[in-house]
Amino acid sequence: MSITSFSTTVPMPRRRVLGAYLEEARSECLRYMRAPAFMLPIMLFPAMFYLLFGVLMAKSEGADAGRYLLASYGVFGVMSPGLFGFGVSLALERDGGLLTFKRALPMPPGAYLLGKMMMAMAAAGVVIVLLLAMAVLLGHVALGPGQAGALLLTGMLGVLPFCALGMFVGTLFKGQGAPGMLQLIYLPMSFMSGLWFPLPMLPKFLQQIAPVWPSYHLDMIAMNAVGVQHVALLPHVAVLLGFAVVFLGLATRRLRRFG
Repeated sequence: MSITSFSTTVPMPRRRVLGAYLEEARSECLRYMRAPAFMLPIMLFPAMFYLLFGVLMAKSEGADAGRYLLASYGVFGVMSPGLFGFGVSLALERDGGLLTFKRALPMPPGAYLLGKMMMAMAAAGVVIVLLLAMAVLLGHVALGPGQAGALLLTGMLGVLPFCALGMFVGTLFKGQGAPGMLQLIYLPMSFMSGLWFPLPMLPKFLQQIAPVWPSYHLDMIAMNAVGVQHVALLPHVAVLLGFAVVFLGLATRRLRRFG
């Protein structure tokens, strides 16, 4: 007589799955709020950069220049939470073994990454709100409520492709090497995308390769949001979506193979 044992896996109710995602997102937010030395520079550095260059330049160049610089420095600002808030923290947590510990917990596998993405979106929202406040109060930039809301939405969603890139870099380098490598990506990409200076002011070859960078496409969407330029949004959204999918896939593959 043979005894056959059956093992059945009872799926977690949807309500508990949703609760796990929300709890992980809440814990990520609390963890970073308790580490202001890590998050404050990420959020305040773009604001200080805009205050020093964007506000002063906008006052002497007119209303269109004010909106132009707000959009460009807004994109520059939201890149930071995606690259550093996601990439550096992931590299540090891999080194410290926290990622291995998270995998052992009875939680949906995507909750950890979703929590980090939501934290990056919240940080990007804070950056945009700070820049909007400085633009209106200090730079006297004429901006309608709809334009301000569109720029805020653009920043909070536009951070996601840079989360994917930061995640990929975080899987390639250890905690000590990730910040330097991300700086080598962040600053040159910002310059070559025309975020610091208008593209016509850059050398011809830089103008030609600008569409290679995701920051260029996000900048075009931001320009449309504030009414500086009117462009077809779908091609730029498609490029950003494809960029996010590719780097998220590469990062996920490396995490599965190397942890």
